[in-house]
Amino acid sequence: MDRRFPLSLIAAIFVANLTSSAVFAQSPVPCEDMLKDVRAKMAAAKLNDSEKSKVQDLEAKGVERCNADDDKRADDYFTQALKIIGQ
Repeated sequence: MDRRFPLSLIAAIFVANLTSSAVFAQSPVPCEDMLKDVRAKMAAAKLNDSEKSKVQDLEAKGVERCNADDDKRADDYFTQALKIIGQ
């Protein structure tokens, strides 16, 4: 009995492993960690009132998503806040 695998099967398994590794590498950071980072950097930042208001709004939206266990969207809001802060 021939027990060799066709090259196409080996290639498909290899691609599937690469894809799953890429998805895992892009998994969101725990939103609680991002929130701590935003709050620490905001406390140290010198923001005008408009910037501060935008950051607080994004933080509130991020906390809402974090509480809903939607870490990816929460991290998106926190990333936007960090951009305003300048990080």
